[in-house]
Amino acid sequence: MDTNGRNVKSTKNQTTNAHERAKDYLSDAEMKVLLKASKKTRYPKRNYILLLMIYRHGLRVSEAVNLKLSDVNLKESRVWINRLKNGLSVEHPISGDELRAIKRYLTSRKDNLPWLFVNERGLPLTRQAVNYTISTVGKEAGLQNVHPHTLRHSCGFYLANKGYDLRLIQDYLGHRDPKHTAHYTRVVSKRFEKLWA
Repeated sequence: MDTNGRNVKSTKNQTTNAHERAKDYLSDAEMKVLLKASKKTRYPKRNYILLLMIYRHGLRVSEAVNLKLSDVNLKESRVWINRLKNGLSVEHPISGDELRAIKRYLTSRKDNLPWLFVNERGLPLTRQAVNYTISTVGKEAGLQNVHPHTLRHSCGFYLANKGYDLRLIQDYLGHRDPKHTAHYTRVVSKRFEKLWA
């Protein structure tokens, strides 16, 4: 409260340096544990490829649920990523293991619906369903506080740790502003590895 008795929001969170925030991504090893746990769910083929694609393509949850079958080119191993939030829409390659998982999932479907990810009632997955699925799988995997944006951040950190430059990561994640991408390249351990060699 201020001197006039009004409730005033604390500015503590606004002034905290971004580097002081908690770890908000999964390591490559943690992602493997998460993906393995997704195979033990009620819809293992769908949930596995859902989590894999969110991670590999740095998808926001809304971008994942809006994916359509027509966005996936199985012959050329490409997927069109329609970025939201005024992001840069791009075409991404699909790696071999991901392509095989997509095919397994599509073979298990008995519908002609246009969406890539559907629920048991034949409707597109909702944001809430994806949030619940990822949170549940995270708990099963023994990982704390896992949500869809954790997987998007994990993609950024993975690419930064591989040594890819800021501009490439920025375009891959669809960021218009490089400041959103800079966090990944600033805090990755790869930058510091040779300091004591």
